[in-house]
Amino acid sequence: MHTDTTSSFAPLAPVLALLHRLGDMALFLVDAVWQTFRTHRLFGKVFQQLYTVGAQSMLVILLFSVFTGLVLGLQAFYAMSMFGAQGMLGSLISLTLIRELGPVLTAVMITARAGSAMTAEIGVMRITDQIDALEVMDIHPVGYLVTPRLLASLIAFPLLTAVFDVIGIFGGYLSACVLLGLNEGRYFSGVESSVTMTDVSGGFLKAFVFAAIVVTVCCYQGYAAHQRKDGKGAEAVGNATTSAVVMSCVLILMSDYVLTSFLL
Repeated sequence: MHTDTTSSFAPLAPVLALLHRLGDMALFLVDAVWQTFRTHRLFGKVFQQLYTVGAQSMLVILLFSVFTGLVLGLQAFYAMSMFGAQGMLGSLISLTLIRELGPVLTAVMITARAGSAMTAEIGVMRITDQIDALEVMDIHPVGYLVTPRLLASLIAFPLLTAVFDVIGIFGGYLSACVLLGLNEGRYFSGVESSVTMTDVSGGFLKAFVFAAIVVTVCCYQGYAAHQRKDGKGAEAVGNATTSAVVMSCVLILMSDYVLTSFLL
């Protein structure tokens, strides 16, 4: 009887393992938030992580946003020209960037640049017993390593999203107006008339959620690198980094759909 019951649940094993891992991540996030009120001298650590996550990601965000705006303006101009609706180009580009592309692409780029570094750093600390040393010294590892990164990301993600939106709209202006000859007044009039505070606040809400997802997934993967079954030591850290980036990107897109369905 026991063998039959076990075999009947065998196809569900991957799903149950995934749910178990997601539950662990949720508890990990709750612990990181709770340590905000228990960790001393947190400001300096948050400021240091803000520089790492935010300032050092600025160049990547600037380059990515301007070329996203350029491509979006180019494609949208020729698509709208088929219907004689070039005057709606500013509305299309601004709403696309502020509602969707800005928060999502910003989160993906920070995941690739800073999230992978979080996983690698914490993973190396785990396999070299530095986290165990923190516990021996009565320092909570989550409060010392994860909470500053979480708070810094909650600040950096919305700010970088705003930068992405502004530079992306400017890139669309360069493509549509400077290169293709669209009237500047029509472009910026469309931006001004179509964008509302609801759109901006919705984009910032997505940025906050994406920040929590990226930090939770990336830090957890590094924190639990010693428990991985697909490798040990340096190999485990490499696999954890890969898993963190892939899982973060998938969860970003999934949560983006859920949030968009509620915000519309």
